[in-house]
Formats: sequence, C-alpha cells, structure tokens
Amino acid sequence: MSERIDHMTYLPGMEKIKSDVMDKVTAAMEAYDYDRYTAQDVRRALSREVLTPEDFAALLSPAAFPFLEEMAQRAQQETRKHFGNSIFLFTPLYLANYCENYCIYCGFNSHNKIHRARLTAQEMEREMKTIADTGLEEILLLTGESPKMSDVHYIGESCRIARKYFKVVGLEVYPMNSQDYAYLHECGADFVTVFQETYDADKYETLHLGGHKRIYPYRFNAQERALMGGIRGVGFAALLGLNDFRKDAYATGMHAWLLQRKYPHAEIAFSCPRLRPIINNDKINPRDVHEPQLLQAIAAYRLFMPFASITISSRECARFRDNIVKIAATKISAGVDVGIGGHTGEAKGDEQFEIDDGRSVDEIYDMILSQGLQPVMSDYIYV
Repeated sequence: MSERIDHMTYLPGMEKIKSDVMDKVTAAMEAYDYDRYTAQDVRRALSREVLTPEDFAALLSPAAFPFLEEMAQRAQQETRKHFGNSIFLFTPLYLANYCENYCIYCGFNSHNKIHRARLTAQEMEREMKTIADTGLEEILLLTGESPKMSDVHYIGESCRIARKYFKVVGLEVYPMNSQDYAYLHECGADFVTVFQETYDADKYETLHLGGHKRIYPYRFNAQERALMGGIRGVGFAALLGLNDFRKDAYATGMHAWLLQRKYPHAEIAFSCPRLRPIINNDKINPRDVHEPQLLQAIAAYRLFMPFASITISSRECARFRDNIVKIAATKISAGVDVGIGGHTGEAKGDEQFEIDDGRSVDEIYDMILSQGLQPVMSDYIYV
C-alpha cells in the first residue's frame, strides 16, 4: 500500500474549508460503544419529544432491537406529524458511467470491465422528456466519478436541460469545490447527495484504492461545500454493510445533525442504501444488515431528525419499500433504470448495481394510493 496516495491528505485543487464537523463526527463515532446501552436507555429515548445524540445512539444499539415495533410506531407518528400523508416520487437518471476511482464494491470502478458510455445533450433531452411524460417532476442526475469525462460544465448542461422538464433537480456526482457547486446551483441544481460509504477512515482506505474518492476528508466535507455554494438541500448516507452498520448509521446521523445546526436553513435528507451485487461480482452483499436492522436505522433517523427527508432505494424489494413508506420513508424512486440511457429503451452503458424493485411510476403511484397515502410529484412552485 506504500505507493498509494495518503487517504487523509488533500490533493492539489481540492478546496479546504474551515470546519470542525469531521473532527466532531469522528470523535463521536469512536466513542460510540453501542453494547453499553440498556433497555432503560431505549425507553428513555422513546419517551422524549426531542432526541439528543445520546438517545439516537441508544436507538441504534442492540438493546433497542426488542423495541423495534414501538420505534416503528413512534417513527410513523413523527412522519405523519411533519409530512402528513405525502410520499414524494422521483427517478434517477444516469448520465455517464465513466469512473476514475478504484472502489472494490462498486460496479463503475475503473478496474471493472463494463461497457462505458455517456449521454450527449440530445440524448439527455430525450431521456428527460420520456421521464417527464410519466408525470414525474423530480429527477436525480448521476454520473460516475470522472471529472475528465463528466466535467462540471457537462453536469451543468444536464441541470439546465432538466430545468425545462422538472421542478426539482438533485445531483449525485463526485465531490466538488464550493465554486463548482455555486455554478451548478446557477444551472438549476437544488440538492446534492454524497454517500460517505463508511465513516471509519481506516476501513475507508482499504475500500478506496485509487482516484480522488480515496481522499476521505474531501469527500466528508462535500455537503458543507455544497451549502456554501448555495445549494438548498444536502443528502447523507453510509453504504450499510461495508463496515459496522451501527457505527456508520450513528456517524451519518451525527454528520447531518451537526450540519443542520450549523446551517439551519439547509434541507436535510437521508438515504439508506445496502450493498448490492454488481457486474462481475455477485458475492457482494450487506454484512449483518438484514431488513430488521435496516428498519431500526431508518426509524432511528426519523426519531432523531423528524424533519429530514428519508429516501428508500430500489435496491430494496417491493415488499420492504411498500412497508417503509407507511412508517418513515418520505421519498421513493419509481421507474428506475440504473444503466446509461435506459429510459428510452436504448441502453448505451452498463449499470452500477442490481436493483430489486423495477416497478413503473404508475405502479408505485398506485401502491402509495392503496396504502391511504398521497403520492406527490412536486411541492415546489417557482414564481
């Protein structure tokens, strides 16, 4: 490993910001001993109107597992109190799958032999029109992490095209400097989501063997740079199953909580992805993170940060997604295709991972209605 770049040292061109959030999250995660919590700690957390980080830690502990039903009921109450019956729909659009990173769990990694492609502006427009014709008004634009093949102007162009068809435009692309986020905001981006993957820096180093993504602190501070660039909302996630999921979920929550306190205007969102099999490696599966553990993490997020949006991915099966929108999730993807150019039926490039729930927008819409909930395409009005 000695020839590899140091994963904690910024590379030239990477913006360093003055922030103590990473140090605080790291200290909290390292001090988190989830085995020390008792049933009494969990009961205390469930009795509170406003949870402290200590209560959040208790709800993620093994001691909370027997209280899963009670946690789910409380989470449902909090969700309905703050979001009503609304469930928001969106779909991801993968613009390109070129990647310069070597992340051993990801189908896009630069060493994986897959069919690479990227959409032209005309192809983006066709894909977006096809998606908009389904009634969706929110889109999430994604690329592999290749500033060379998907530079900031390419992503900006995709945002400008998306603005013609959608009211809300989210981005899940490589981390950037604050001035790049400011440019993308001008182009029409509303949200930026960055998966930290794992918050354990030592484990992170063993999973990210090359490319800019190897630099842990630059990735960690991406959401704060996005907020500094004027982006309205930021999303957080650990890829559950890469490492100790309780510590990763705790660190994810603390990261979001600290930034919410520092930037009170920011809209906060959680994603809760688990590992999925990828092309050329079907043995990748989430370690010790089964559906009950996933439910525990999602319910803990909801109780700790009741105003946060929670997205449930098509990585999960239809049965789980149908249940979690009744409890805590407020946003669900529909009509998903994780290849390049799949929405028009002219797929150009391979997908990042295997999805589990391939239902159409109409099917997801009807499922939400059947649960007595209200499917919402967009709640933003631009004047």
